Amino acid sequence: MEPPSEPKVKDPSIPNRMVSNKTANRPFLAHKEYQEKQKQLHEAWLERKKIRDEKIARGEEVGPEEKDPTAQEEVGVLGLLKFFLYMIIFIALAGKFITGSYTWDYQGKWLQLKTYLPGNQRLFSERLLAEFDGNKPGRPIYLAIDGDVYDVTKGKAYQPGGSYHILTGVDAARAFATGCFKDHRTYDLRGLSDKELDSIDHWKKFYSEHKDYFKVGRVSHPPIDPASPIPEHCDPKKAAKSQQVSNKEIPGKQPKDAQKDRNEL
Repeated sequence: MEPPSEPKVKDPSIPNRMVSNKTANRPFLAHKEYQEKQKQLHEAWLERKKIRDEKIARGEEVGPEEKDPTAQEEVGVLGLLKFFLYMIIFIALAGKFITGSYTWDYQGKWLQLKTYLPGNQRLFSERLLAEFDGNKPGRPIYLAIDGDVYDVTKGKAYQPGGSYHILTGVDAARAFATGCFKDHRTYDLRGLSDKELDSIDHWKKFYSEHKDYFKVGRVSHPPIDPASPIPEHCDPKKAAKSQQVSNKEIPGKQPKDAQKDRNEL
């Protein structure tokens, strides 16, 4: 029980009853007061609407109809956009508070501006592509896989002296499939197994989705002479295994076989 000295106010819900004005009761008291004000505003609006309708019935000119000041407006497209904007701001601030990063330490390609800008795709000749092998200061570093050219300038391994520098400035698609980086710096894909061709697709996806690398164009290759010898594998064991797989695939050609046929043309 509150002491008699505790300030009290009228209970807005029950007539002739006094309640304490303590902190716990104030939200309920404020809400009831808000409802009473809304009721008064609505009744005043109804009265003005009634007068306006009577003027219209008498043929008098009236101004535009006044909206009910207490009506709840439906959430439209603008409201949804505001909601999503507030959510993005809230999530970003929460990430900054918890992880110290507005993006929650996410560094994917979708946060890179170049992902959303139209790419300046260009067509390279093999000679032009060789100019971007990292040996000329000031120029970006490019490599190609199965005709697609990627900018790998930010990768330390592709810089001169790096472990993958040998793959720059050339379309070494075969090397990505076989692992023979020195002997298979060529776009010739003849004789590769389905597994090796899948490996090429894997690497193309890796470079196209990487946060630091991006596609810059295509390289134009001269056709491969079908009569020319197929590059030998650097690992005899892998070569024999690949040959066994290829022999098993001969009876019924798969989609990959058709792709190899096209590469031979």
